[in-house]
Amino acid sequence: MKICAPPYLSVISGLILSTSITLAPQTSHAGKDDKVFNRIATFPVYLNTDINEETVAEIVDVSEDGKTLVYTDSETGKLGFVDIKQANKPKALGAIDVGGEPTSVAVAGDYALVAVNSSESFTNPSGHLHVVDIKTQIIVATHDLGGQPDSVAVSPDGRYAAVVIENERDEDLGDGAPPQSPSGFLQIVDLVGAPDNWNLRYVNLDSLADLFPFDAEPEYVDINGKNIAVVTMQENNYIVMVDLATGYVINSFPAGTVDLTDIDIIEEDPALISLTGSLYDVPREPDGITWISDDKFATADEGDLYGGSRGMTIFNTAGDVLYSSANMLEHQVVRTGHYPDNRSENKGNEPENVEFGDFGNERFLFVASERSSVVFVYKVKGKNEEVELVQTLPAGVGPEGIKAIPKRGLLISASENDARGDKFRGTLTIYKLQNGEADYPSIISANRYDGTPIPWAALSGFAIDPNNDDVIYTIHDSFFQQSRIYAMDVSRHPAVITDEIVLTDNGSTVDLDPEGIAVSASGDGSFWIASEGAGSVDDPDREVTSNNVVVHAHANGDIIETIKLPAAVNAKQRRFGFEGVAAVMESGHEILYVAFQRAWVGDPEPNNTTDGGKVRIGRYDTVTGDWGFAYYPLDVRQSPNKGWVGLSEITALGNGEFAVVERDNQANSDARIKKVYKFSLAGVIFKAEGEVFETLGKTLVRDLLPDLEATNGMVLEKIESLAVTRDGDMLFANDNDGVDDSNGETQLIRIKNAF
Repeated sequence: MKICAPPYLSVISGLILSTSITLAPQTSHAGKDDKVFNRIATFPVYLNTDINEETVAEIVDVSEDGKTLVYTDSETGKLGFVDIKQANKPKALGAIDVGGEPTSVAVAGDYALVAVNSSESFTNPSGHLHVVDIKTQIIVATHDLGGQPDSVAVSPDGRYAAVVIENERDEDLGDGAPPQSPSGFLQIVDLVGAPDNWNLRYVNLDSLADLFPFDAEPEYVDINGKNIAVVTMQENNYIVMVDLATGYVINSFPAGTVDLTDIDIIEEDPALISLTGSLYDVPREPDGITWISDDKFATADEGDLYGGSRGMTIFNTAGDVLYSSANMLEHQVVRTGHYPDNRSENKGNEPENVEFGDFGNERFLFVASERSSVVFVYKVKGKNEEVELVQTLPAGVGPEGIKAIPKRGLLISASENDARGDKFRGTLTIYKLQNGEADYPSIISANRYDGTPIPWAALSGFAIDPNNDDVIYTIHDSFFQQSRIYAMDVSRHPAVITDEIVLTDNGSTVDLDPEGIAVSASGDGSFWIASEGAGSVDDPDREVTSNNVVVHAHANGDIIETIKLPAAVNAKQRRFGFEGVAAVMESGHEILYVAFQRAWVGDPEPNNTTDGGKVRIGRYDTVTGDWGFAYYPLDVRQSPNKGWVGLSEITALGNGEFAVVERDNQANSDARIKKVYKFSLAGVIFKAEGEVFETLGKTLVRDLLPDLEATNGMVLEKIESLAVTRDGDMLFANDNDGVDDSNGETQLIRIKNAF
């Protein structure tokens, strides 16, 4: 399950918590005959409705010819359609109202079977099954289901459909736990004749489970080649198998428990990923379920009443556990920067659904992680159908529905979260099985001495090693406590975080807001770190709680000194402060340049029509202690969603030139400005506070939007890290906000010969 590399020599001195590497499976370079899944397109589902409307994709299926996606949108009460004849260029086909909340969809021949919740209350549940002609998008038949449906599956031979009637519990009633009436059940639909004449058969699921025998709480269903339906009863931690031909329950058993070690079970504020906790005898409480053969199936063990079991399990039809992922998925999302620390006391990465696909010579099992917004890819191998984790794919926020389309080599994930204001949208993500190596992840981490992966996320600045272009130092921002520096090997794909240095002050860890990092130009191996202040002097709702500082730290992380701005400058502070720092030698001693993100009180403000305003570039003389300032002119705001434009990074290029990242605070189709500019110090005098500042000129180096669009995902907002090698290659990356209101995706992109 793991690939072990030779011992890795430390690239930095000091407090190093990892000096050897154990890499995750997808860190190996694929050969020419290997196949991997890569994202080829992302379809924001608002294209079927309105960009200003909250709209999601929850469950997805595909027409029999593999060319039309059908998905449920519970937010708008619609069933949506997408043309994927050209899978890398999906097209909107519109959406239809279904008279309630669509909870699931499955395709049977020419029809989409849509389960719709129309319940008036938890105690009076109701729902119906719409039969929709996929080509005409017309509802041709409707069947009363007798309760609130949750999941629909169609048998491989098209003979039967199975509809789980959950009759879900009211989580706000009492302690939210079962039993709560009415109980759920299963409906079998005989798909014989015209849809109007389809027959429904009721299957009682009571008196089976041990926990709540008269509140079944069925959740998800799948059907194998023998027309056996397997049903999860999540809150009961139970699994039931039903023969669809007879309607008889032919087996049932508890899903059992799992022991979890080396996981994070505490939610700190600020966050801290600590893989030191353990949970024992945690009920699996499976949600999604899929057959991988006629006698084996897999479950996504989301957890529920009793916490999170955080993994995936494979059972045989006798109820024996053949495989349990234990803490593997938790460690994988830590390794790839996708760990949702604010879910540590709940369900962790929260696997919600599973899907199997037989792609000819290769078979795959897919697991959708709701809170980490990834899809794990397992290979299923050999007669014994052993599994191996081989990939971790980026998805939209909250993937739930996943659909394999083997005959076209495609995989689809549907994300059920949408918030334009928070910079993410509900999407359908399309992946294709291809030869070559995986595009994602672009960064992973090595293991610490204890065998757990180095936790990382929210990267906010780059500094290249002055002696080795293959090593970049990076930092995380204030999303996490215990500020630290990471060393990252960028000579490989994905890049590998090999070491970490914890910043300390007199032996104690510190909680800064590191937004920029530079290696000292003196050659002593020390670091300069720009820490952004908090609060604005002119905003009563955001009082100033800290000022902007530059911290000088030894190579071992011990803080040498802290450099402050003059009091007259601090008196003008706004919360958009230090975003980057660069160190150069001038006249034989070290000079620092810092980039401010946005205008402070009294600085030229943007009018957002013809003038983008100006922000400060600060200059600090490490010998005299003097500060000077010049203005950098910003682009005019262009996004239809308004927002602002500011700086996010500064990097020294040599010969008095610097590069900066200039960006808006927009993402997805609202993004307009993600650019790298350069400026020269030639002829510019930096002035003290109170004097009239000069304005720097700037030259566009590269518009980053095409590079971000080339990842085939939605455009990421926070491009905050930039480094330039001695050969002129440019590397940049985004801050993923610690997977908070984010899909957790971090893209490290290299542009050859950019300078």
